[in-house]
Amino acid sequence: MPIPDYQTLMLPVLRLAATVEQRVADVAECIADEFGLSPAEREEMLPSGRQRLLHNRIHWAKFYMSKAGLVTSPKRGQFIATDAGRALLASNPAQLGVNELKDYESFREFYTGQKSADDDAPPAAIVPSSETGTPEEQIEAAYQAVQSALRAELLERIVQNSPAFFEQLIVDLLIAMGYGGSHKNAATQLGRSGDGGVDGVINEDRLGLDRVYVQAKRYADTTVGRPDVQAFVGSLVGHGATKGVFVTTSTFSGHARDYVKHLAQRVILIDGDQLTDLMIEYGVGVRVSRRIEFKRLDEDFFAEE
Repeated sequence: MPIPDYQTLMLPVLRLAATVEQRVADVAECIADEFGLSPAEREEMLPSGRQRLLHNRIHWAKFYMSKAGLVTSPKRGQFIATDAGRALLASNPAQLGVNELKDYESFREFYTGQKSADDDAPPAAIVPSSETGTPEEQIEAAYQAVQSALRAELLERIVQNSPAFFEQLIVDLLIAMGYGGSHKNAATQLGRSGDGGVDGVINEDRLGLDRVYVQAKRYADTTVGRPDVQAFVGSLVGHGATKGVFVTTSTFSGHARDYVKHLAQRVILIDGDQLTDLMIEYGVGVRVSRRIEFKRLDEDFFAEE
């Protein structure tokens, strides 16, 4: 039989994840046996030739369920069903796919690219419609889906790593953006712990004519509120500094963002979404997997005088 699509795979993958911590490779073997896939189907590759098709579809099934809170990754490369996932299985669902995942608020926020509080914004689903979308619209939507998945994976891996890793990541990112002059210079400034509420200082330019003070908070779910930002600003005042960057892997509260708008100091707040966007833009922690080139008809070539 043909390899099942990723939505068809969600329920079998969740059942396996409810038994014990799993790896995609191990799940793939069980799934292949369950669906009676041939040796050729088990080895079928994506067009890029970089990954088995079955493994890729299991990965996407797992990833989408993780955004609904049905599975979680306790350690690198492994995943297991959560209490919510086990509760869903206990209800004996007939099927599980995107429509069913939309019952979970966290998945709806991910799927539409919006927070639930943003009720006035129009929906912008990241998955294209093969019936109504043009080929270009489908390509763009698929690209946005991949980017959204990459952002989520980056944050997950950052939180799983050590505070020292996070500090080095900030160094690498600031250097890639043109700050600090060199890795050696930046490393001597950033990564010092708790100097009066400041985690580090980095040159704004290669000559060191101005300096930027940095605070970094590696949180999974905790929202950074106004008191934390006020404490950072107080540290800036104590150092006689005029510029600061507060980086977190989570989010800032509305009060925190409003507070920095009216300061004498220039304070930039970078949340988890902005952090991953910058990492992708400047090539920190990511690499090009595949390039696809699209060509259009050259009207000038066919124009006759």
